[in-house]
Amino acid sequence: MTPTDRIALDPFGADIPAESARLRALGPVVPVELPGGIPAWAPTGYDVLKELILDPQVSRDPRLHWKLWPEIGEHPSWGWILGWVGVVNMLSTYGADHARLRKLVSPSFTHRRTEAMRPRVEAITAELLAELETAGAGGEVVDVKAGFAHPLPMRIICDLFGVPDEMRDDTGRLIAAIMDTSDPSPEHAAFVQQQIGTVLPALIAHRSEHPGDDLTTELIRVRDEDGDRLSDEELLYTLLLVIGAGFETTVNLIGNAVVALLRRPEQLAAVRAEEIGWDAVVDETLRVHPSIASLPLRFAVTDLKVGNVTIPAGDAIITTYAAAGLDPAHYGPDADVFDATRGADDHLAFGIGVHRCIGAPLARMEALTALPALFDRFPEIRLAEGELRQVPSFIAFGWQEVPVRLRG
Repeated sequence: MTPTDRIALDPFGADIPAESARLRALGPVVPVELPGGIPAWAPTGYDVLKELILDPQVSRDPRLHWKLWPEIGEHPSWGWILGWVGVVNMLSTYGADHARLRKLVSPSFTHRRTEAMRPRVEAITAELLAELETAGAGGEVVDVKAGFAHPLPMRIICDLFGVPDEMRDDTGRLIAAIMDTSDPSPEHAAFVQQQIGTVLPALIAHRSEHPGDDLTTELIRVRDEDGDRLSDEELLYTLLLVIGAGFETTVNLIGNAVVALLRRPEQLAAVRAEEIGWDAVVDETLRVHPSIASLPLRFAVTDLKVGNVTIPAGDAIITTYAAAGLDPAHYGPDADVFDATRGADDHLAFGIGVHRCIGAPLARMEALTALPALFDRFPEIRLAEGELRQVPSFIAFGWQEVPVRLRG
């Protein structure tokens, strides 16, 4: 294939596994078109993606290394990408700037701090399960995502960053709007930018006036004491990244694991018999159904040779975690089958190397608390009738709802 033969990715992400398989059949890296017509390259297998993530000649900074960055304003339908690359945080910086920003945030996600939050996670889990039981007491269908998988990580991350109750709904809507790639219109892009410029400055203003024992207050203190380490812009967009990534990905992790186990009752039985551990369930969920399917964007600093294809310097690359996890060349011919007995803990869903997700320990702890508690509380839980719908995104990999009946 040549770059002119680009494959348009489904902006709704309706069948990400099938799309990944189609691209894989075309080669190790394929020219694709993102919503709105943005050109990029998509790695289609595990080894290629891992190699590109670890390659120091692959950047995350569009201002330095994306040849189309200067003309982005000429394409109104590209505006949606600004919520991902038109920001200045760990997700969109390179080299020393990335290391500086990561160093500021990493101490907030240490093992000690994560463990200190465990009692709070357990308390919220118990509270939400009690509410679910009440809602489904008469055999009614309840949505495990809306009633459990979403509010648990949302409340935890908002506690961690000191987001007051009255700002939490707006924060959730902002992150959902950024994840929604089904609408590349200028109007949607403008709405997202307007929300970024409203919701997060309000949080910063609130915590500046009412400091507390939270991470927003800590970052404000860093900015105020040493502007060379953290600028106003970096503070704003760092909050956008860590709050959004801190709950949206865990929402999908929990929801995806619930669906996977309910669709594979023999696997659930093995878990209940303690033949399969919950850690293996979490890893297999992240492999088969990673919370982030494809993350935009990275950029070739120099020409990159991948097989018999050259990615020219300045071209964009998406990180295709879903395709990597489903690669039969790495995981075998049944790579698309959820099987927690395979012990595949080498997935790339949390990234790798200097870009590994700093919130991974917190996400795992929340999932490893929530999932056993849910299935212990409701041993007869089953999926309700009907088809599940993927969230409208080629980025996020999860379900819009997870409707279940709690009793047999």
